[in-house]
Amino acid sequence: MSRHTAREIGGCEELRARCGGDALCLWAAQGLDGRSRAWSSDDGRAVVVAGADLLARARAVVWGAPDAAVPLLRQVMAGAGPACRPLGDRSLIEAVVREIPGLTASGPFGWMDRHGPPDDGLPDDGGAEDGGAGWLPAGALGEVGRLVRTSFPDSYAKPGVPGVERWAGVRDSAGRLAAVGAFAWCAPTVGFLSGVAVHPAARRRGFGRQVGGFLVAEALKAHGSVALMVDDWNDAARGLYEGLGLRYRPLGAASVRG
Repeated sequence: MSRHTAREIGGCEELRARCGGDALCLWAAQGLDGRSRAWSSDDGRAVVVAGADLLARARAVVWGAPDAAVPLLRQVMAGAGPACRPLGDRSLIEAVVREIPGLTASGPFGWMDRHGPPDDGLPDDGGAEDGGAGWLPAGALGEVGRLVRTSFPDSYAKPGVPGVERWAGVRDSAGRLAAVGAFAWCAPTVGFLSGVAVHPAARRRGFGRQVGGFLVAEALKAHGSVALMVDDWNDAARGLYEGLGLRYRPLGAASVRG
């Protein structure tokens, strides 16, 4: 049997063992509860996790040595179709684009994550009712939608989008919604943050750190780890999350050339 034959992974513990606990793979798996499937190469040197709805798209996270990962991804994409977009460490995606005809790279961007319990490195801002960041009620979703459309129109996370679970926010002294962010596309062991946006009139006043710190702390408590994606050019966002203890990892993505 060829070492490049795809072998389906039966559960999250097997996946964890085969990818060395890689947080990106575990996030993409979404618990392997029917929304995602995972495969490894026969020699155990590569893993691909394909999800039908990750950041509102079908994606295939690829991990491992390029000489094993590229043939494995080629097999998975043959079954998943051209809509399934490869995602992984930047150097690996560069190899994927070189070796699989018809793919083009996009980005650059990165993955940021943190593991373990919250500690004193996170702000303790209380609840939304006393001026700090907190979870927002369903009745505030109209405000959330307007703020996201104004401040972050390209966000994958918007109210009502499948996979977007819960919104947090912080208000200014006049009661206006100043910053928001969401739990979205979370996995059992990875709380994923998306849609973090600050109203233009409220920037540089600490509101982004308040809502970001609240979401990071809540994700660590609920899932044991927290992650998000950030564009390489967004130094302000990267600096904010590095200040909250997240580490940066450069990623790449690819899609079928249109």
